Amino acid sequence: MKSPEHHPDDAHHIPLILASSSPFRKELLHRLGLPFSVIAPQVDETPLPDESVRTHVARLASVKAHAIAQQHPHALIIGSDQVAILEGEIIGKPGDHHTAVQQLTKASGKRMAFLTGLCLLNSATHRMQVDVIPFSVVFRLLSAPQIEKYLRHEQPYNCAGSFKSEGLGIALFDKLEGDDPTALIGLPLISLVRMLEQENMHAI
Repeated sequence: MKSPEHHPDDAHHIPLILASSSPFRKELLHRLGLPFSVIAPQVDETPLPDESVRTHVARLASVKAHAIAQQHPHALIIGSDQVAILEGEIIGKPGDHHTAVQQLTKASGKRMAFLTGLCLLNSATHRMQVDVIPFSVVFRLLSAPQIEKYLRHEQPYNCAGSFKSEGLGIALFDKLEGDDPTALIGLPLISLVRMLEQENMHAI
């Protein structure tokens, strides 16, 4: 577990915990300049029968936050979960080069939608705020050499959709569609800032 980073202006706040194992979410949360710690939750991410994608990501964001709350009964806990969808099919993390080539080849010239569930749980008061934030990317028509060059350069094999939008992945797109580009990376900061303010924790 990472030790909290302290700032004198935030000494009156209860601890802020990011319930995630994602280095990308951790990096995003650093942007707010708030002290926080990171704990990876251990949860079953299997979808429930007949569960919609929107319900799934909202539920898992909440489950991740509650998993940490059991050991931290006086904290603000952030849970988040994301799903990528292409032509009605959920697109996961490729895991290897071959699968990443398949994913990007299929995505060429098409729109990939992302739904990101976000939860902020006050484990002291049991107040929970939950939201689901949509974001989409439209891919350029990609040639096989372009896909190969990109994957060799960035190796995004642990990223849903086989790209890192905060890196060279931006060159894969024709356009981005949505209100909060940080939702694409997995932690919607615009919504999170609003939630934190409801708990009297302010980034600015």
